[in-house]
This record gives sequence, structure tokens and C-alpha cells, in this order.
Amino acid sequence: MSEKSAKLILPSGEELDLAMYSPSEGNDVVDVTKLVKSGLFTYDPGFMSTASCESKITYIDGAKGVLLYRGYPIDQLASQCDFMEVSYLLLNGELPNVDEKAEFIDRINNHTMVHEQLATFFRGFRRDAHPMAIMVGVVGALSAFYHDSLDINNPEHRVKSAFRLIAKVSTIAAMCYRYSMGHPFVYPRNEMSYAENFLHQMFSMPSHDDKPDPILVKAMDRIFTLHADHEQNCSTSTVRLAGSSGANPFACIAAGIASLWGPAHGGANEACLNMLNEIGDVKNIPEFIKRAKDKDDPFRLMGFGHRVYKNFDPRAKVMRESAHEVLKATGKQDDPILKIALELEKIALQDPYFVERKLYPNVDFYSGIILEAIGIPTNMFTVIFALARTVGWVAQWSEMIAEPTQKIGRPRQLYTGKSERSVQPIEER
Repeated sequence: MSEKSAKLILPSGEELDLAMYSPSEGNDVVDVTKLVKSGLFTYDPGFMSTASCESKITYIDGAKGVLLYRGYPIDQLASQCDFMEVSYLLLNGELPNVDEKAEFIDRINNHTMVHEQLATFFRGFRRDAHPMAIMVGVVGALSAFYHDSLDINNPEHRVKSAFRLIAKVSTIAAMCYRYSMGHPFVYPRNEMSYAENFLHQMFSMPSHDDKPDPILVKAMDRIFTLHADHEQNCSTSTVRLAGSSGANPFACIAAGIASLWGPAHGGANEACLNMLNEIGDVKNIPEFIKRAKDKDDPFRLMGFGHRVYKNFDPRAKVMRESAHEVLKATGKQDDPILKIALELEKIALQDPYFVERKLYPNVDFYSGIILEAIGIPTNMFTVIFALARTVGWVAQWSEMIAEPTQKIGRPRQLYTGKSERSVQPIEER
């Protein structure tokens, strides 16, 4: 980073020289760490203008529709690499060669099983418990089973925890679904790929142990890849903040899962399916399009446009291809809900109102279509998001722990409450 400087003139006349840094990609950054010495803080609700850390993992340019993992464009990674290669990249900084990939997969496979006693945790939840509630509890409980990898200052422990989390979160996610359905848990099959193994654990039965359709496996692998990391979003920042306290990695990832559960963050594709069900029939689409264009109507089309991307969501281009492949493979082009989705897609890509405002279908729109077509219930959508994002959380956590200047997170506040006052005796109040 090249250093520049900015000058801040305070009301008192004092001048502060603030260092500026130019990143490899993105906006210049003003270093305000010395403000506290002058008795000042910055005020930035939602941290929208604050860089909370230095990172080498993921970069987003929302205006241009760019998403890079370690410098590689997301569409190239999703088209030319599988999720295990992308996981290796996020964790290690470079794509693996053939031998490195084989060794990485072997280490992941060594940890796909969960402690048999962990299964008893599930019996403590109601069958109708939301799968994300179970995920938060069970992932957090992993620290009670794996005491040999909890020393965050030991690099070997951090690596072992990383492999355990990436491997076991897939098994746990499938167990959440099986438990809610009343189906027996399915053990992982390590001869399968990561995505194939997940679908196997989700849907196979002892009575008919069918292998997952390769087209569905490919689509699931892409969903994992496209959701693996997304810079300093809410859940990633939560993982980093929890980790800054020295909490163990299992607790930190559980915190990230809890944060992801919020409908404004990880529940977007579930919201898309709920919207499609609300529309109900293709013939009702014009009415809902009219409502979406009415600024005085609170209705919004979910899955169109993006808070970060002010252009086409780069992940959506890849997901669109997979969505149509999955619909063809499953024969669900005529499913009433999915027909509504396809008609909305057509309108959004042609209607001047949507095109001019760049309200293109985003990754949540297409991933929701895919998961629905595969037969995954909507309450599992965010669980799959958490599964995919775990590798990004682990990479971000590992980067933070290894940073020599890392400090415990301690945001400041703009206090607007009462000034100091004295307590009156109760009889005088």
C-alpha cells in the first residue's frame, strides 16, 4: 500500500495529519486511528464508510459488477473450478495443482464424520425447529468435542479446526434436514465429491441408495462456490469481531451462522420463494409488476437488484445457466411456481423500467429456483448458504488471527442519552 496523507482541521484550530493508503483494488482509505488521542471518534452507522480490517481474500466493485476471490473473477472460478479448489484458494491464496487438490480433499474427507454422541443433540430439538436454530447450537457445540484444536495461537490447531469445520458443516447441515423430516441420518461417502456427498446425505435412503444426478451436483457445487465469501459483510464481520476476543473457531462460526440467519442477510433466496408463492399464478404477474413500479406501494420484487452490485450481479450470470439446466433435468419447467420465476426473469431482462434501473435478477433469485427444483425446502436455504460461507468465514478468521496488529473489536458510539445525574430516594421520585 502506498502512503499519502490527509489534513483534518478541528474547530479548535488543531490540525491532524492522517495517513492515507491506496489498496491494490478499490477506494483510498484514511487512517483515523489517531483521532482518539484528540478525544474524537468518527460516526459511521453500519460502518458503510469504514474499513474495519486489512484483507487479501475477497474484493467487490459493486458499480462494475466485479467479485474477485484472491484476484480471480468469480465467473471464471465457477466455470472452471470446483468448490474444493475454490476452498483451497480462499484458505491458501493460490489455486491448487493436481497433487495439492488431492491432498486437500483427502484431509477434508478425514473429518466428514461427526462424533456419534453429537447425534444425541438433535433429539433435544423439536422436530419442527428451524434448521438454522439447530445449526447454531450444534456447530457451537463442536468445541465440546474437539479439544485438541482449540488453541488459536497454535497454527496447527487453526488448520485442524479449519478442516473440521469445512468437512463437518456439510454433514451437520444434512442432519438438520433429515431430523426435521424424521429420516435416519446418513453417513458421508468419501469417494464422492463435496457437493455430491451433501446431496447424498440429504436425500438417499437405506431402501434405495441412488446416486445424485450429476447436473444437480454441478449446480450445488456452483451454489457453494458463488456463496463462499463476500468481503466484509454482516456475518463475516461478526465472525471477525467474535474471533477478536480470542473465542474458539467453532464459537466464531456459530456466531456467523446466527448473524446470517437474519432475513436481511442470508434469508434473501427464501424471501424470493415466498414472493413467488404470494404471486401464485402467472396471470397475476402484471398486477405485481405494477405494484413494484409504484413508489407508494411497499411491495418489492425480491431477488432483483442488489445492495452492493449496482450492475448485474456477477454470480447471477453463472447461476442463470445452472438454473435452466436444473429445470430441464428435473422436468419442472411447468411447475407453477417456477413458471412464475421464469416469466419474471423474462420481464426483468426486457422491461425498460427494470433495465434502466439495473434491477437484474440476482444470485438469490436463481439459487432459490435451483434449490426449489432440487426439492430442498425453503427453511433449508439459509442453512445451505451457511454451509457454503463457512470456508470464507474460516479464511477470514484465520487471516485475522495471524495478523500481528490484531486487536479486540471495540466500536465506539455517539452517546445521546442523559448526562450525569443523581439518584433520588424512592420516596422523592
